[in-house]
Amino acid sequence: MPDPQHLPADLPGWLAYLEQLHPKSIALGLDRVSQVRDRLGLKPAFPVIVVGGTNGKGSTCAMLERIYLEAGYRVGCYTSPHLLRYNERVRLDAQEVTDEALCQAFAAIEQQRAETPLTYFEFGTLAAMWHFMRVGVDVVILEVGLGGRLDAVNCFEPACAIVTSVDLDHMDYLGNTREEIGLEKAGIYRSGVPAICGDPQPPESLKVCARNIGADIRYLGQDFFFEQHGQGWDFTSSGRRSEALPLPALSGGFQLMNASCVLEAVQSLQAVLPVREDAMRAGLSNVRLSGRFQVLGASPLLILDVAHNPHAAQGLAENLIRRPVTGRTLAVTAMLADKDIVGVLRHLLPVIDAWYVAGIHAPRGADASVMSECLDRLAVNVPVYSYEDVVSAFRQACLGASENDRIVVFGSFYTVADVMHALPGTLGDAWQPIS
Repeated sequence: MPDPQHLPADLPGWLAYLEQLHPKSIALGLDRVSQVRDRLGLKPAFPVIVVGGTNGKGSTCAMLERIYLEAGYRVGCYTSPHLLRYNERVRLDAQEVTDEALCQAFAAIEQQRAETPLTYFEFGTLAAMWHFMRVGVDVVILEVGLGGRLDAVNCFEPACAIVTSVDLDHMDYLGNTREEIGLEKAGIYRSGVPAICGDPQPPESLKVCARNIGADIRYLGQDFFFEQHGQGWDFTSSGRRSEALPLPALSGGFQLMNASCVLEAVQSLQAVLPVREDAMRAGLSNVRLSGRFQVLGASPLLILDVAHNPHAAQGLAENLIRRPVTGRTLAVTAMLADKDIVGVLRHLLPVIDAWYVAGIHAPRGADASVMSECLDRLAVNVPVYSYEDVVSAFRQACLGASENDRIVVFGSFYTVADVMHALPGTLGDAWQPIS
């Protein structure tokens, strides 16, 4: 532990320090983080909503955050990973927390952890909760980092827990089947606490776990439902029926499953966090989230999506099919080596007219040659271009695109972040292809 007089001076210094605190970047388990939590006295009195699942966590957190904000509450939200700045992970009333506030929180954790080694994520989780308790909030939304049962977020007791979906990802840590992974995801459920499942076909392991612990389990398609009607949708649960709701501002048909989980969660907490229907409608209409089928400008169209597993890739492909263009679809993609690269690329084959593959210069990043080999295994019959880095691949896709084409960037948070950094100006409704 550094001398208290020589703590890191700024946020970059703290982040560099956190990266070397623990010999492993991922070390699942609650013992270490719980010990430091108790030393700090982090026992929040406000409701905590924990959101886990393979896909849809970020969108679900964003919708919850916006609805409670529209309802007039002070809302803390902790998510991961980030795209451009660490500050994106810790938000107060939908605004990124400042560097100064994060440094104060990190210093508070450092002073109490003693010799307990914490991972980057564990340290950040405790710091986020310390900040939320210090400033005073009405509700906190916590996104699970990996799995659920042994994730650092799970050291805090939820007033409601959501599992959005269960699919194959992080299999080195969570198991090789949906049944094994489902058990890990269900670890965020608690006895007598609203437990929401948005997977239309949940693994039996999740259902057994919820039943054995006595969770107040609610299943999509069994206890709550949605039905789309053109540009609106209806939501029905045991507690309410809402008709002609606005579609979530986040693109994608699967967002209605996430939105249904959100409304069921809000309904389950009405006794402690009352929300009027007009706030729910405003929250759905006003929610924003970077990198989730984010559409920028036109001529050519640019779409950013962090899809990095087969389930998310299937959703991305369905979104692209629903929004056809008169020109071609050019893919810029790079992935981590421990992902199911072939499984992801296979879902996109029917909608991609040319591939611009690249390597990721980060731990676990796959080289461009690996990406090309995976496409070779899939026997693609469209052009494949290979580049050392994402920015080079994106630049060439821009040069090769016509005004009626679209460029789809996907495969990893790293991939989308690299393109965001490369775009001139700020991300908004319009962009200019880089040259």
